[in-house]
Formats: sequence, C-alpha cells, structure tokens
Amino acid sequence: MTDLPSRVSINEEGPREGFQIEPGPIPTADKVALVDALSATGLRHIQVASFVSPKLVPGWADAEAVVAGFAPREGVAYTALWFNGAGLDRALAFRDRLSVTGSISLSASEAFSRRNLNRDREGNLAAMRKQTAAHLAAGVPVRRLGIMAAFGCNFSGEVTPAQVFTAIEDGLSIAAEAGVALTRLSLADTMGWANPVAVERLVGAVRARWPALELTLHLHDTRGMAVANALAALRMGVASFDATVGGLGGCPFAAHKGAPGNIASEELAMLCEEMGIETGIDLDALIEAGHRAERIVGHPLPSALLRGGSLRAMRARMAA
Repeated sequence: MTDLPSRVSINEEGPREGFQIEPGPIPTADKVALVDALSATGLRHIQVASFVSPKLVPGWADAEAVVAGFAPREGVAYTALWFNGAGLDRALAFRDRLSVTGSISLSASEAFSRRNLNRDREGNLAAMRKQTAAHLAAGVPVRRLGIMAAFGCNFSGEVTPAQVFTAIEDGLSIAAEAGVALTRLSLADTMGWANPVAVERLVGAVRARWPALELTLHLHDTRGMAVANALAALRMGVASFDATVGGLGGCPFAAHKGAPGNIASEELAMLCEEMGIETGIDLDALIEAGHRAERIVGHPLPSALLRGGSLRAMRARMAA
C-alpha cells in the first residue's frame, strides 16, 4: 500500500455513458441540461457524447446537437468518444468546444472485442494503427492507452494479468511505431468482474512494469463492488477515476441488461471527501445533478447517495 493521493481527478462520463444505454429517446435539450448542470459542480472533465453509428447506438444520433448546445465553462475539459475515422471527423468539427485528444483502445478479452467492435485482436490492432495515424495527421495528440475488460469478461471468463500485459504491450507497440510517447493508461472493469484484491494485484503489477504511466481506473458497479474497488485503488495511490453521475450507464454490448453502470460520481466524491482527499467538487451540487439525471431517464438510478444524501449536509443540519 502506498500513501493516499492528496487529490483525485473524477472524470465524469455520465452523459456519454448513460444515454447510450437508455431505451429513450432522451430529448436533446435534457442531455444538454445535464451537461450544463454537471459543469457547475466543480468537475474538470466531462465526456459529453459519442460520435458512433446511430444504427448501433441510437441514443447518440443527436451527438452533434448536444455538443453544439451546451454552455462551455472555463476550466472544464469537454470530450467525446469515437472509434473510427468517421467519428474523428465528426469530433474535429467541434474543436472549438471539445478537447480533442486521441487514444489507443484495446481489449484484454478478444471475445469482448468481437462483441463490442466486431473485431478480433489482429483486426483491432490494424484499426488502432490506422486510427493513430489519422489522429496524428489531423494534429490530434495521442497520449492515452485504454484496456477494456481488464478484470474479466462475460463472454470468455477470467482475464489474467498476463492478458492485460499483452494488450498493454500491443498498445505501446502501436504508439512506438507511430513515434508517440503514451503517458496515461486506463484499466477498465467493463463488465464488473473486479474485486479489491484483483485491483491491488493488477495495479501493483502494472506499476512495477510501467512505473511512468499514470493510471486511471474505469470501474463498473455491476455487482456492487465499485466503491470497494475504488478504495483499494486509492490505497494504491491511484488518483484518477472515470465515473458517472447517479451511476448512469453500462456497456450496451456487455450482455448485462439492467445492471448498474459505472461507479457513481457522487459516491466516489463522498468517499474521497470523507477520507480527506480533495476533488474540487461541490458534492451537494453533484447530488442534485444526479437527481436531475433520474428525472431525465424517468427511473431510479443505482446511487445510494441520491437517497441518503451527503454526510456533510447531515452534519450541517445537526449543527444548526
């Protein structure tokens, strides 16, 4: 165990991750309103949309309208997601509003890669080489490597650290071929297989092998383990996490209908707050954004904090 980080970055992915899986349709104005509400909470990174095929992900057929509609706030980086050249071109049209940076996205499970992107390992490597070249040709920096299904897969079962290492090595090779130096590595528990021991084992092994890479964890709460896994990561010194307000979302290709999405942003923020770790987030404002998200989707979201409220607010009421 290392020292706890003094400050944690919470990368909000609720709008992008959440609205892709809702049966919808979710009005564009509601998506924009949620982005604007999140912008006022102290979050510094918000992923606002997916530039993906509307046939495969109809919830993001209005990506351009959402990106054009929100009110950018100074100091907040707004990003989007894409998986191919067409998506990149769509993102580039909004460089004045989005922080457009590239990443190499691979999977530690070939079975999930086939399900998620319809690509086997070699096909995905070829696609990432092509995408990296396209990013660089467009003047888009490529600094991040993301590994999906890093802890387990609903289609192939257990994922070992060795499989994760192979995926990381593949990504670093693509970057080296392109003359790119990656600085950040994201490990995603895409289907909720992680547990605290597995987090400690994988984070420790990756750190020992690639100590210069800054780690981000993308945790799903499929089996209610996300907060426990985040605590384990915090104790390992991890200082960057992806999260979604209210626990919105889930992967539409993970074969887990009705399962919770990512770790709830407000639950992660409260965990940090109670442990004395800075996030820069107004927790009560974030909880209110979670309530807004619930009203938009029209059903309760998984976050217990939306019902329990923050301990800071409780203490304030008791002291009044």
